[in-house]
Amino acid sequence: MDDIPRISIFFVALLFLSFSAASSEDHEFSYDPDSENGPDHWGDIRPEWYKCKNGTMQSPINLNIHESQLTSSLGPLQLYYHPSNATIFSTGHDIMVEWAGDAGYLLINGTKYFLQQCHWHSPSEHTMNGIRFDLEIHLVHESKAGQIAVIGVFYKIGLHNPFLLTVMDELIRISQDRKPKIPLGMVDPDIVINIDRNVYYRYMGSLTTPPCHENVVWTIVGQVKQVSLGQIELLRVAVRDAFYTNARPLQPRNNRLVQLQVPNILL
Repeated sequence: MDDIPRISIFFVALLFLSFSAASSEDHEFSYDPDSENGPDHWGDIRPEWYKCKNGTMQSPINLNIHESQLTSSLGPLQLYYHPSNATIFSTGHDIMVEWAGDAGYLLINGTKYFLQQCHWHSPSEHTMNGIRFDLEIHLVHESKAGQIAVIGVFYKIGLHNPFLLTVMDELIRISQDRKPKIPLGMVDPDIVINIDRNVYYRYMGSLTTPPCHENVVWTIVGQVKQVSLGQIELLRVAVRDAFYTNARPLQPRNNRLVQLQVPNILL
């Protein structure tokens, strides 16, 4: 571990102090629960965001092994990713890596969902057996018909995340100037997540940001990865909402089917 570069917590603290003196621009929705445009009010901000308030299949939810249907019929995740040019930038609410070309797809029931982007939420939006993790990445896919499928992966504080180590300089630059989209060159999505594909939850939900559209196919990986505290702090400080978390509160399950895919040998 000694030869792995570490992010100085003191350095991150200085970044926070410098941002507190900087002018901030208003943005349409917030994660601040005490704000008039916080999560409880998203559905009132725009008419087309009504699902955020009145939807019955909203995300995130708690994933409970005792309330899930155990199955091996879904099979391992069918991911067919390959490297493609990407950029990294701040949306104002999260840090996003966006692939410009064909980065491959996720195959679900014969439908190809093509990878568009990934972004991070801290702390995690979903919980697993009541546990909220330190970080959650979302990989957003879209079919040719406009259907959305998202893969979520949990992280707990521990070792440095290898992919985030490769973009530390870019994150620091975004911290100083949040306007540019910074080219990353060829980025392999498999390296970004590097997951066990055999155990995961699957349910139908929604986008976790406005407009909160429903009928999103969610896949939450059972394996919990590691990320350093400094990397989480840098992800937080590199967005405008640096002083707030960017996790939407849990939403009612409303008796939705949640499946837990496990290898046949475990059934």
